[in-house]
Amino acid sequence: MEARLTDISRAEALRYLGVRGEPDTALRRDLDRCAALLEAGVRPRVCWRLFPRDEDGNPAGTALSLQGQDIRRFLSGCGQVILLAATLGAESESLIRRTQNRSMADAVILDALASAAIENVCDNLCADLAREFAPLSLTGRFSPGYGDFPLSLQRDFCEVLNVSRLLGITLTPGGLMIPQKSVTALVGLRADLPAGEGGEASGKGEPARAPARTSCASCALSHSCAYKYEEGSSCGKQ
Repeated sequence: MEARLTDISRAEALRYLGVRGEPDTALRRDLDRCAALLEAGVRPRVCWRLFPRDEDGNPAGTALSLQGQDIRRFLSGCGQVILLAATLGAESESLIRRTQNRSMADAVILDALASAAIENVCDNLCADLAREFAPLSLTGRFSPGYGDFPLSLQRDFCEVLNVSRLLGITLTPGGLMIPQKSVTALVGLRADLPAGEGGEASGKGEPARAPARTSCASCALSHSCAYKYEEGSSCGKQ
C-alpha cells in the first residue's frame, strides 16, 4: 500500500495553532503558501502488519504486550489487530528547520500543517485497509501513550514493524519518534462493529467503510481534553 497525502486540513492546522474562529485573509494566504511548500517537500511513507490476537489479547507471535484497560476495551471483540506506522519523513523536519532561519512564523505554521498532514496520511491508510479487508470492520486508531496504553511500549511496537529500516524512524531514549511527524497505532478488525464502538457498522457482505473517528464520549482522554472545555470545539477526531 502506497502512502497517500491527499489533503492538509486547514481547520485542523488552525486548532494546532490555537486559532479560534475564522482566520483573517493574511493567515489564510500564509496557510495556503506553506501547505504548498509542505506538499512539494515531503515524502510520506507507511507500513503495517496484520496479526491474530492470542489468548491474552496480544498480537500473536510478538513480544508486544498490550498493557492497559483502555486498549483492551478498545479491541473488545476484535479477533485480529493491525499495527501500523506512518511518517512524513526527514524531509518535513528539514523543511521546518530551513524555514526557521527565514521566518519563525512560517515555521510554526508549517509545523501545524505537518501535524494535520500526517493525520491525513493515516486516515488514507486506514481507508485503504478497510477496502483491503472488506467485509470486516475496522476500529479507529489507538496509539502508544494514549489513555493508559503506555508510551514505554513504543520501542517494542517499532521493533515489531521494523520502522527503522522501512521508514527511517528512530526513537529517543524517552520513546519519542524522529522524525516527529510520525505516528504508530493499532487498529482492530472484527466481523461486525456496531456504530459507536470505534467504527461504523458494516452489514454482512457490504464493503468495509473507512473507520469512523472516535466520539468524545468514548475517548479515553475525555477527562483531560482541553478542546471539550471550549464551546463548540473538539480535537477533530470525532
